[in-house]
Amino acid sequence: MSLRVYNTLTREKEDFQTVEPGKVGVYLCGPTVYKPAHIGHMVGPVIFDAIKKYLVYSGYDVTYVVNITDVDDKLINKAAEKGTTVEALAEEMTADYLENLAAMGVDSVDQFPKATDYIDRMLDVVGTLVDKGHAYPLDGDVYFAVETDDDYGKLSGRNLDETLAGTRVETKSGKRHPADFALWKGTKEGEIAWDSPWGPGRPGWHIECTAMSTAILGDTLDIHGGGLDLKFPHHENELAQSECCTGQPYVRYWMHNGLMQSGGAGKVGGAHSAAGDTPTEELSADEQVANKLAGSAGAESIKAAVFPHHPPETVRFFLLGTHYRSPIDFSMERIAEVGKGLDQFYRLFETYERITGKSFYDLEAPKTRETTTKIEGDGALLGQLAGFRDRFLAAMDDDFNTGGAIGVLFELRKAVGSFVAKSKLDSGEKDEAALAELETAMTLLKELAGVIGVFGKPVEKPGASNGDDAFTGELMDLILEVRQIARKAKNFDIADTIRDRLGALEVTLEDRAEGTEWRRG
Repeated sequence: MSLRVYNTLTREKEDFQTVEPGKVGVYLCGPTVYKPAHIGHMVGPVIFDAIKKYLVYSGYDVTYVVNITDVDDKLINKAAEKGTTVEALAEEMTADYLENLAAMGVDSVDQFPKATDYIDRMLDVVGTLVDKGHAYPLDGDVYFAVETDDDYGKLSGRNLDETLAGTRVETKSGKRHPADFALWKGTKEGEIAWDSPWGPGRPGWHIECTAMSTAILGDTLDIHGGGLDLKFPHHENELAQSECCTGQPYVRYWMHNGLMQSGGAGKVGGAHSAAGDTPTEELSADEQVANKLAGSAGAESIKAAVFPHHPPETVRFFLLGTHYRSPIDFSMERIAEVGKGLDQFYRLFETYERITGKSFYDLEAPKTRETTTKIEGDGALLGQLAGFRDRFLAAMDDDFNTGGAIGVLFELRKAVGSFVAKSKLDSGEKDEAALAELETAMTLLKELAGVIGVFGKPVEKPGASNGDDAFTGELMDLILEVRQIARKAKNFDIADTIRDRLGALEVTLEDRAEGTEWRRG
């Protein structure tokens, strides 16, 4: 099956064909860095990180760009509120954003352009639009004239009348049309500003992305990504000004990911939510967390609100667990459920290491579709592996369906676990044929997991410090010793009570010939 991608512009899936064969330019709208990153800020970067990884795995040379908006009304207002400079606040929040991306395993971004580094490029684009009659100066501002673009509205499907209906637009005396939007904003006293042919000022939001994306990736991008909330007006305006400037198609495939929402709390990270007027004490725990993530109740970051409870890898699985175009229903309970599912993989990795003496994470797995894991032999498990691989790749080829691909990974894990049990490999038997079969299956699992950026390194779960971990280990050794004494004395009531009470604390015991092992979760 060839790769097919849903294009928001045409509203259908299309065969994937790039501007330059074998190469892909991906541009994703990044954050306005005026507050700490919340979980909503992670959605797009994680999704398109997995998309890039799959494209690379499939043989493409990919350039992945995520912009940083470091000049904007929100930044100016927040900096004034905090008594700092726009530059200092932007630098601090950019560092926070990048740190969270790294924690989430987003390691494939090639460039993080900052808007303030592309002011000259923006001035060139605005000047070209003015020269072509698509923009006009007005009292130090410059506006894009929407009526000069016959195709305006083609991305969102809105005509100009629909654009105005129910939409807040900037009002200013002298604008040719109410929907005309600012390309350049004349400076106000005390604000950050740059010189321009129309007077000192700063760029409008939409022009920033046009300037950065085309400067790095060329006049026509292969993929432009972003949240569904950006389709209008941001992407609509970006599309209009770009094509009017260059005369070329701006984007081949517009890809919009669904938004994160929290039950009745609305979009996580949005300016408004259904719970926005509800007293905090009357909200559910999930709604309170969502509001904190959105910055409306303490501006807690993902590091403060989520990572103390769930490892970043669990959050990454949670974000990739649905199709990228579907909304993501946020709740700490849902993330916890994902974590419980992942524990089954981690136990399999421990079993593999116990059987072979090798770490799953050290396995050398193929990095490309062309060099995929060789499946040779007629063993029971081997006979299933090609099917798992084919279904995983079919899901990814069908508009990057990471949710479907993850479902196949869970099926593969279950099949490997059943094989280990039936082969009695974990009981000390050394069946060389079965061991080779296990090695092939685990290598394929590592290969496919790497395609979406998971299981690359051991997970450090939130919880106690190293000192507390050592104490917990010694305490558990004592409890298991007491339980073992009770079992030898045939006092099974006490032994079972210890197991049951530990189980209530989410501590699982596994009795083996060589002793009892324990794990949390």
